[in-house]
Amino acid sequence: MRAYRASSQEALRAGNLLKDWAGEGFLTEAQYRRMEQETVCELRCTNIFLRLVLFLFTLIIMGAAAALFFVVFRLQLEAQSTGIFLLIFAAISYVAAEFAVSRVRLYRYGIEEALAACSVGFLCAGMHAAYSPKPEGMEFLVPAAGAIASLWIWRRFGFTYAFLAAMVFVVWAPRYWTSSHSAQHLIVAALYAAGLITVAAVRSRHSFTYLDDGYSIVEALLWLGIYLAINLQLSSVDLLGHWWGGPRTTTEFSRTFYWTTWVLTWCLPPAVLARGLRRKDRFVIAVGAIVSVLTLITNKPYLGWQRHTWDPMLLGALLIAVALFLRRWLADGPRGIRHGFTAKRLSGKDKHWMNAGSTALGLASAQSVTVSAQTASHDVRFGGGDFGGGGASSDF
Repeated sequence: MRAYRASSQEALRAGNLLKDWAGEGFLTEAQYRRMEQETVCELRCTNIFLRLVLFLFTLIIMGAAAALFFVVFRLQLEAQSTGIFLLIFAAISYVAAEFAVSRVRLYRYGIEEALAACSVGFLCAGMHAAYSPKPEGMEFLVPAAGAIASLWIWRRFGFTYAFLAAMVFVVWAPRYWTSSHSAQHLIVAALYAAGLITVAAVRSRHSFTYLDDGYSIVEALLWLGIYLAINLQLSSVDLLGHWWGGPRTTTEFSRTFYWTTWVLTWCLPPAVLARGLRRKDRFVIAVGAIVSVLTLITNKPYLGWQRHTWDPMLLGALLIAVALFLRRWLADGPRGIRHGFTAKRLSGKDKHWMNAGSTALGLASAQSVTVSAQTASHDVRFGGGDFGGGGASSDF
């Protein structure tokens, strides 16, 4: 069912681990060279920056090609006919993605990712146009198709953001089933919970394989989705206006439902943290920390208390104190380890992402410095200097 062979992805994962271990000094050069020969992989990969560029350019090319088709042939079609052509473009995009993976062996290269994303986009746009006006009670078909297609893309190619797209489509679907905001929140949370149970059951069979990392991110996304669905203070578009302008009105929710969600916002973060700590899953632990902070942030709006300008400062001081305490507590353990956790960096992955972030910030800083240098005062002159010392004839 998956587009990539398991042996290829295992070899790629092993190769990345070898680079990580060698970079940290866990392997000698001779050991690395000898083990590297056993992790040869035929998949074609690239770095994150070129991947983003290729993704963007492929999106532009596919969108421009579809627009050019209608312009060249001067098609003045009805909505249904336009939708049919968009559905054809969706099929072409998906076939091109399959070709790029199966024949060219692209892996996280940007091109095949953009083609798969275009197939979902054309599919939703085509269904929206083809079924316009939509029959009564069938409006949910577009988000449902988008969710199913995104899940297939995730399952077939392993793109984690495709699963995130499916979660977004799920949020839209309940709006066509019921007008009750409480029911919409419950439906979304229930669907995410069903997905979480399924992923947890499947993930247990793939521990210590290349699939475990992908399932880890998916589980973290589902935990976050459940929390966002039950936290009513995070469901408003004008979030900052509600927080700083006064307490949010609760007339659209029953009193029982409102206070039940408030209790759940305090119960869910410990459950997420416990799950992450038990499995030593850094993504789930990160989500547990995020939802804990969100609970502290939204507690005052939930209770209708007035917010103050110093609230973020107090929250920041609390987070700093907690981080310092945890670091000190872990460092005081035997050899700096407590229950399998340590504050020391054991992997080069953190260094890799820090280097990538530093490179991005360095490019931005270099651009700003260049602009600043070009806009410097014109009274400063650097020409006409002679070498030789303090008595040299020059303007300085």
